[in-house]
Amino acid sequence: MSEITREKLHAYLDDALGDSEAAQVEQALRQSEPLRRLLQQTMQERDRGDHSLGAIWRRDRLTCPTREQLGNYLLQVLEDVEQDYLQFHLEVVECPYCVANLADLQAAQQEPAPQARERRRRIFQTSAGYLSGGRDTAK
Repeated sequence: MSEITREKLHAYLDDALGDSEAAQVEQALRQSEPLRRLLQQTMQERDRGDHSLGAIWRRDRLTCPTREQLGNYLLQVLEDVEQDYLQFHLEVVECPYCVANLADLQAAQQEPAPQARERRRRIFQTSAGYLSGGRDTAK
């Protein structure tokens, strides 16, 4: 088993580890009082508002693509360099946020046309009142 570092604990707290790594961390936490103390200390540091470059990078997910970029990745319309980066981010890094976002986009892409039309119709009906309510009808 690999050493559980402070960085790995941060990733564990951010739910940014793969299933097997998260299970390893949980097992190590059950077996090690010093590791549980380090986890507690790490959590307290985060609660105080850690403003290190690494903390900001993790918290704001600065390496994560936008939803629009993920959609373009799915359509394979990105430049080769960007397409390769997103593939690395999704398949090697296995970013849980981006993998979930991509799965949502793929599910929407697979939605049958009649269901998609019905969903758009319901959304329009629920928002139509808000759109017309803002107009000046006193003219």
